[in-house]
Amino acid sequence: MSTVSGKAVLVTGANRGIGEAVVRELLARGAARVYAGTRRPLEHADERVVPLPLDVTDPGQIRAAAEAVESLDLLVNNAGLALLGDDLSDGAMLERHFAVNVFGTFGVTQAMLPALIASRGAVVTMLSTSSWANMPLLPGYSVSKAAAFSLTQGLRAHLAGRGVRVHAAIIGVVDTDMTAAFDVPKASPGAVAAAVLDGLERGEDEIFPDPASALIADAWRDGAFKAMEREYAALVAG
Repeated sequence: MSTVSGKAVLVTGANRGIGEAVVRELLARGAARVYAGTRRPLEHADERVVPLPLDVTDPGQIRAAAEAVESLDLLVNNAGLALLGDDLSDGAMLERHFAVNVFGTFGVTQAMLPALIASRGAVVTMLSTSSWANMPLLPGYSVSKAAAFSLTQGLRAHLAGRGVRVHAAIIGVVDTDMTAAFDVPKASPGAVAAAVLDGLERGEDEIFPDPASALIADAWRDGAFKAMEREYAALVAG
């Protein structure tokens, strides 16, 4: 996608953190309409923002959101869950991570596909460096983000022939509520949001929008696993 100016965009998890920053950045770059999906009621001063009740684990709310979206050029799958106190001993906790980070992303993407196919649009899913190396402080989150990355690769391969581009934002540690307990260097949500949209405009499959994730960018892009992804994707190419 060359630019978001004049486009219609849906952002899930849009009320705080990276999602809120993405909404601000989209508006600053001239987006025509931003559908802001949130679990709690949202008010916004900019008339281009259309609040949508959207719990990504609720199929009814997903269907209602799809019906409310008149047209769509870009879907930003940002809603996520990271539970502290996890040691991978509780299956229910792992299921909660998957419900939001994997099946929520899948459900929203599928619901918005008709509009994205019509516009030949794009999907950006917010992922993590923990998608590739399990973070023991957030192990269930990491497992779910690894699955979400594989989901993103699969969708990229299967949707390319239908004109929809699928991107993954591989994000390090960002200064949000999720990381408040961690005393480590953190990128600002605003800087990450701007870098994600810059990467989208450059057409990057994987976007590395902060200093921590940028350290692994070249190793991924030039590495054997990215080459393997391209080889596998060719098996379903039209």
